[in-house]
Amino acid sequence: MKALATLMGILAPVSAFAASGAREDSSGIFLWLFLGFCALIVVAQVIPALLLMFGMAKGVAAAAKEKMAPATNK
Repeated sequence: MKALATLMGILAPVSAFAASGAREDSSGIFLWLFLGFCALIVVAQVIPALLLMFGMAKGVAAAAKEKMAPATNK
């Protein structure tokens, strides 16, 4: 709850400043291409990281399940 209040305290003045139109955006197409390329790099790094984390979680769950299973094959 405290984090939400902090986030709202930070975003409220920012949104008020943006709504007032005090700053005009004069960025060109090259800036937007650059930002899009940066976003593409971030997404390309997040997908393999998520796959790795899910694979590790699956391996840990399988190991825990194997350890908890009764030893009937002895």
